[in-house]
Amino acid sequence: MKKIIRGAALLAACVTATALTGCAGSGGEAGGDTTLDIATLTLPQSLDPKDATGSALPFYQAVYDTLIKREPDGTFSPMLATEWAYDDDRTELKLTLRGDVKFDDGSPFDAAAVKTNMERFAKGTGASAKTLQDVEKIEVVDGTHVTLHLAQPNPAMLYYLSDAAGLMANPAGFGKPGDPLKTKPDGTGPYDLDSQRTAIGTRWVYQRAERYWGTRLPYNEITFRYFDNETAIVNGIKTGQINAALLQDADQQTRIESDPKVQGAEQEFDFQGLLLFDRDGKITPELGDARVRQALNHAIDRTTMLDKLRQGRGEITSQVFGPQTAAYDKRLDTYYAHDPAKARELLKQAGHADGFTLKLPRITAIVPDALASSLQSDLKAIGVKVVWDVIDPSQIQKIYTDREYSAMVMNIGQSPDDWVTIGGLVLPGVGNMFGTTDGTVSRLLPEIQATSAGKAKADLRALNEHLVKDAWFVPFYRMSYLHVSDGSVKITPQAGMAVPSVYNYAPAK
Repeated sequence: MKKIIRGAALLAACVTATALTGCAGSGGEAGGDTTLDIATLTLPQSLDPKDATGSALPFYQAVYDTLIKREPDGTFSPMLATEWAYDDDRTELKLTLRGDVKFDDGSPFDAAAVKTNMERFAKGTGASAKTLQDVEKIEVVDGTHVTLHLAQPNPAMLYYLSDAAGLMANPAGFGKPGDPLKTKPDGTGPYDLDSQRTAIGTRWVYQRAERYWGTRLPYNEITFRYFDNETAIVNGIKTGQINAALLQDADQQTRIESDPKVQGAEQEFDFQGLLLFDRDGKITPELGDARVRQALNHAIDRTTMLDKLRQGRGEITSQVFGPQTAAYDKRLDTYYAHDPAKARELLKQAGHADGFTLKLPRITAIVPDALASSLQSDLKAIGVKVVWDVIDPSQIQKIYTDREYSAMVMNIGQSPDDWVTIGGLVLPGVGNMFGTTDGTVSRLLPEIQATSAGKAKADLRALNEHLVKDAWFVPFYRMSYLHVSDGSVKITPQAGMAVPSVYNYAPAK
């Protein structure tokens, strides 16, 4: 029996739950000539959707619609696709498309455009290109129907089609010299880039697309302004030069909360922790023993780290799956108590009573002095010497291409989709660059892959518990971020993103 998700039913639910967030096909329009200024620490290198990823997504959402819309709570609703259905073995995904959407030059959005966009995205060098690696063939059935043929089931495919892989650009711009889409985007989205007022690298100004097919969002104009530090952003919010921003730094969050006119919304999205790439011990032989990895977990004083480094803004955790996933088990957040004596005993059992040296890369934007010192001190207490190798972002190939390090401290977003986490951290790839697996993982993954997260909940919980107990990772805590406005804007956090979607802003009154 085929699983069909009906557009009308989801649309009705969307109107009820998220009328203020600009849900596609629902909601109302704010009157007047309204503008929204958003501060950002993200600096996109291109506005071509093949390069879209991560916290830069709102820059693209303004001008490009996605095939599927992801609501603030993580549910899916229609956008350019009105219906979708899997076959029984979940290797065919059929999409029904809107038939009344056109690009700026009047050419139609249709199944052929979907095929061209997705094939180009998958062949690109963008960080998200891998999300379509399971798409074996894209079949154009007719103008409003397309079928994705998958090499194997991919439970995150709907999520990916609501993310970078689902952004649809005008194919007329593909292949032109200089890639004009980098600075002159051409999509079907709610806004057009105002090239005259935009200064790439500093300010991006978007004007309402008057012929937009969907619901008009509340603002006639949206501007993204780039800042290289949060102190300047807070100053901008306090003086009214900026309407909305995301603050990650705990000190800046504290600083702005004293302002009575500022409105804030908390969100836990990123977890910070030590990713252990070398679980087979190819670079650091000691890490090939689970007892050593467990010792590292017991060495970390998560509570003190959270209190001292984040002013308690967050929640300690020993698991990489976030609270919105089916795999999440609250008990696993505190699985590894701070116990240096137990850590030393585990090292002794593994034959490393004298400890060992762990060389780690350090990008100071991710690992400031306080965190570097804290981690070094905790591990020194059990006999593990941390040697920091300070690198800048331009040397990232030393980590992912040259594979010079056994582990790395990272901030990782906790997706609401279980398979996104699995794809990013468990399957071979950037998060599992040595392709580590074992019997439990090999047994559970096919079971999880063949069905929905709801039906696979028991297997997902079993996988999560195994990863924690076998110490595949050393998470520290989930970090609380603060979405702030100058009081004029209501901001709704977005599941699956640290920053809100462009649809998630509305006038406060």
